[in-house]
Amino acid sequence: MADATPGPADPALIENLVAANRILSREGVVDGFGHVSVRHDSAPGVFLLARSMAPGLVTAADIMMYGLDGEALGDDRRTAYVERYIHSEIYRAQPEVTAVVHSHSPAVIPFGVTSAKLRPIYHMSSFLGSDVPVFEIRDTHGDATDMLIRSPALGAALATSLGRATVALMRGHGNVVVGRSIPEVVFRAIYTEMNARLQGDALRLGDGRVTYLSDGEAAASMATNAGVLTRAWELWKEAALGGAS
Repeated sequence: MADATPGPADPALIENLVAANRILSREGVVDGFGHVSVRHDSAPGVFLLARSMAPGLVTAADIMMYGLDGEALGDDRRTAYVERYIHSEIYRAQPEVTAVVHSHSPAVIPFGVTSAKLRPIYHMSSFLGSDVPVFEIRDTHGDATDMLIRSPALGAALATSLGRATVALMRGHGNVVVGRSIPEVVFRAIYTEMNARLQGDALRLGDGRVTYLSDGEAAASMATNAGVLTRAWELWKEAALGGAS
């Protein structure tokens, strides 16, 4: 938890957070539900997240600041997302994570409820690696929850399941994606959904036999992609914000 409310975040960071919400909505990763956050640029124990609303409608005025306990700072009494603890507990557990996306990305859902494991089918999704974990809420809170991460304890359990992976599936719910910047986490969230669509197609066409990236191919591709993230980010941001900056 932050000791005190920090000063305002960099306006450019807030602009990018607004853009991330709009991009993920435009690309079909989120709809009326889902959220994306980023660490404060000068206060690592604080993160920025919109008030509870549809991501595609978020503006700079909707951004709130939270401590690592998941509670709003600065006496901000606007309605917060119930699942803000996804973000707070991941930031608490992983100091290197700078941005987090939670979505109900539709093509990904089947991989959390079947024996089919989500694996990188092409170079754009190489960040998935060979083992995408699946968070099972029943393991910690039984079989009568509403599936939402509505407490620090559930957020901590999800963060533990995620470990050092870039993506974790949430059985019967959605997924969480982490990154070292807003452009990176948006890239990963979009290509997680795209990989799931392509993998589902390949599994049907190939009668279950699919050639996935090897660990070496995934590592090399991920390094290459990290150097060209801005190409996709600039395109998506221009389309989502119409050049407003």
